[in-house]
Amino acid sequence: MKHKVVIVGGGAGGLELATRLGKTLGRRKQAEITLVDANLTHIWKPLLHEVAAGSLDPSIDELNYFAQAKWNHFSFQHGRMVDLDRDRKNVMFKSSNAEVREIQYDTLVMAVGSQCNDFGTIGVQEFCHFLDSRVQAEKLHKLFLSRYMRAHATDKSTPLRISIVGAGATGVELCAELQHAIRIIEGYGLRQASPSTLKITLVEAGPRVLPVLNQDVSETVHSGLTDLGIDVRVSTAVKEVTAEGVRLADGSIVSADLTIWAAGIKAPSFLKELAGLETNRINQFLVRRTLQTTLDESIFAIGDCASCPLSDEGCGFVPPRAQAAHQQAEMLSRSLSRLIAGRSPLKFNYEDRGTLVSMASFNAVGTLTGLLGFRKVTEGLFARTLYMSLYRLHQASLYGAPRMLLKVFAELLQRRTRPRLKLH
Repeated sequence: MKHKVVIVGGGAGGLELATRLGKTLGRRKQAEITLVDANLTHIWKPLLHEVAAGSLDPSIDELNYFAQAKWNHFSFQHGRMVDLDRDRKNVMFKSSNAEVREIQYDTLVMAVGSQCNDFGTIGVQEFCHFLDSRVQAEKLHKLFLSRYMRAHATDKSTPLRISIVGAGATGVELCAELQHAIRIIEGYGLRQASPSTLKITLVEAGPRVLPVLNQDVSETVHSGLTDLGIDVRVSTAVKEVTAEGVRLADGSIVSADLTIWAAGIKAPSFLKELAGLETNRINQFLVRRTLQTTLDESIFAIGDCASCPLSDEGCGFVPPRAQAAHQQAEMLSRSLSRLIAGRSPLKFNYEDRGTLVSMASFNAVGTLTGLLGFRKVTEGLFARTLYMSLYRLHQASLYGAPRMLLKVFAELLQRRTRPRLKLH
C-alpha cells in the first residue's frame, strides 16, 4: 500500500510542503498526499495587513486549494480538524456540512500556524479586531472604509481613532499601510479622508518597536512612524480593553473607535494536550530537530505551531517567522522521502537570512545576513524590492517560476484597469 501523508493546515509551510511532496512522491505514485484546511483558498499571512487596508484584493491574489492539488498531484479535504486518534492513526475533521469525517495516516504533519496571544487581558476577545485570517482582515477593511464613506456623505471631519496594540511587524506594517490607504482614498475624491482625519495610536509594552530586531532598525522605524503622524507609545502596558478604547496600566485611557490586537502569538488552543502530545505554554508542539513530536515519531509539526530547538544543546528555539516555515517545508519534503525509503530523517538547521519590515509606499527597513553572518541594516528602494521579492519566492514555490512570472505580468496589466485600493 502507498504511504499516506496527511498535512493539517494550508498556510505557508503546509501548502508548500504539500506541493513539494505532490511533485515528487505524489507524481511518482510513491505516496498519497492529503492536505486538510478549513478554508477553500490561501492568502499569504504576511500580506493580511494589506488586505485590511485594501491595498491587496484577496479575490485576485488568492490560491484555490482544489486547483493547486490537481496541478501538483495531491488531494485536498475541506474541513477543520477536531480530534486525533494516535492508536488508530486517524485524523478527525468536521467538513463544511458539519459532518465529522476521518482520514487515516502513516505520517501526520501539523502546520496549523498561530494566532494572536491576548495574554488573558480583560476585554480583548470582546472588543478587539485581529489579523489572524482573511475573514478578519476583510472585516477590518470594511469597518475602516465605511467610516470614510460616511464622512464623505455627511461632510464631517471627525477623526477615526484606531488603537493598535503590539509593535511587532504586523502592528508596524498595519500602521503604515492604513496611512498609505488614506492618501489613496483622498485621491479618489473623498476629500474629507485626509491624513488628519485618521488618528492612529500604536501601543507597545516593550521598551521599543520591533523588539526582535536590532536597535538601529527599531529607531529608524520609530522615527518613520512618527513622521507619518502615528502616536507611538512604548513601555506602555495594556490593562484592559473596553468599547471606548484601551485602558493602560497607569490608569489612563486611549480612546478608540477601532482597537486592533497584534501583540504576541500562540498556537491554536485545541492543540493543548491533543492526543497526549507535549505542548509548551503557548500551545506549540514540542518537537525534536527532525521536526518529529517528542512522543510520537509518526507525527511532525512545522511553522508557528512547532517549538523546535535551534541546536542539539537546546540553546534557544526557531523563531515563528515565515522564512522558518518555508525552510522547514523544504527540509521536511526531503526528509519524508528518506523516511519512506527506509532511511533516517534529516535534522533541521535554521538559517536566519534577515528580517524586512514594510512601511507601505513610504519605506522598508530591515536587516540582511551576509555570507559570514554579518548583519547589515538596509532601507529604501533596495529594501522595498527585497521585501516584495519574498512574496514572489513564495509564489514560485507554489506555482513554479514560469507561472509566477506570468502572474507578475498579469498584475502589471491589471493595474491599469482597477483601482489602486479596494473601495468596497
